[in-house]
Amino acid sequence: MKYLLITLFLVGGFEFVYAQEPTVTTIILVRHAEKGTDDPKDPELSEAGKQRALRLAQVLKDTKVDAVYSTPYKRTRNTVAPLANARGLSILDYNPSRKEEIDQMLKKFAGGTLVVAGHSNTVPGIANYLTGKTAFQDFDESDYDNLLIVTVMESGKAAKAVWLTY
Repeated sequence: MKYLLITLFLVGGFEFVYAQEPTVTTIILVRHAEKGTDDPKDPELSEAGKQRALRLAQVLKDTKVDAVYSTPYKRTRNTVAPLANARGLSILDYNPSRKEEIDQMLKKFAGGTLVVAGHSNTVPGIANYLTGKTAFQDFDESDYDNLLIVTVMESGKAAKAVWLTY
């Protein structure tokens, strides 16, 4: 009887520990690809940018993606369009200066993977917000190949970031 109680306690204890496992959400942050010169306020992608957008879709081809977000500019939307099209996903708009929108993304897609396109001065800020640190500075205007992968359990808590180029 004593061994039965100990066994039940241990099994029950492991189930309790398992139930407490955190939900990890992955956010893949990308700056828009190279922009053209057709419109100073809202340019299209240049030819190099279009190629980079295709490369992004190729780099993430084996990655499960639950949602794709972009600022409402042509250069950001067109950077993630090949990926979204390949997955049959709509591109959702967000405002990078509204941190509550980032929190809503995390809540809506908890446990999933999001791709979020932004700008040289917004992607690092989002990474800092998610990690609760100030490790990332604005990207140089000529730097288009950054890919930040942030895994987070709760904004600013227990988050880790990996900085890659593609």
